[in-house]
Amino acid sequence: MDFPSAAGRTAHALLYRPANPEHAPPAGALPPLLVELHGGPTDAACPALDLEVQYWTSRGFGFLDLNYAGSTGYGRAYRELLRGNWGVADVQDAVAAARWAVAQGYADPARVCIRGGSAGGFTALCALARSDTPFAAGADYYGVADLEALAADSLKFESRYMDGLVAPYPQRRDLYRERSPVEQVDEFSRPLIVFQGLQDDVVPPNQATMMVEALRAKGVPVAYVAFEGEQHGFRRAETIRRALDSELSFYAQIFGFELPPEEGIEPVAIS
Repeated sequence: MDFPSAAGRTAHALLYRPANPEHAPPAGALPPLLVELHGGPTDAACPALDLEVQYWTSRGFGFLDLNYAGSTGYGRAYRELLRGNWGVADVQDAVAAARWAVAQGYADPARVCIRGGSAGGFTALCALARSDTPFAAGADYYGVADLEALAADSLKFESRYMDGLVAPYPQRRDLYRERSPVEQVDEFSRPLIVFQGLQDDVVPPNQATMMVEALRAKGVPVAYVAFEGEQHGFRRAETIRRALDSELSFYAQIFGFELPPEEGIEPVAIS
């Protein structure tokens, strides 16, 4: 589906409605919604079977899989909207998606969350680091917190990649710092859960820990779940399940709903 975004442009998304009547909200209430941000950032969300989407819709969540500016599949002009605008156009589309879903009656405005991995994690962090954010909480999977540090540490095959997405570095070091979520902590007030593989050499673990430590110092509720032996993108079935269960536990604690005992989910620690 299409929806209006900033600067008069149209953005795109796939909407999945909650699918389990046993987890339906009370009469007259609306369900929570997750706005999902793919990685890449010039990748795309596709309408294909996704067990992660089913995990959430079977537990009463709506799921909005966003193809923000820069996503493939909508022509070159749409993909190039992200050139020089990473951390701007994608964030505008995420915010517009949340507000559109609420306006359409698809979601409880007090329980709209944002989540993403890698580049999507960066966008999620940027969207949460806004004083006017429509998101009540978020989940960051091995996302970028410090653009400048990533520019300095990037693997050889990705070197200079951000020159096109942000600006040439180090000439525009100021812009890298301005768009880095870790530099925007003063505006950050929503609860966050962070997931990180400790053997990640694409977005190193210090990107996660610097964000977690900065938010804890500010007093923002944060949960941090790290996985030994995991790299960039979780591969082990037990890791994927534990991450999803931990994220669900996080939302249960933030929004005050009970998890079914038969799920056997261990509560995640929030501090």
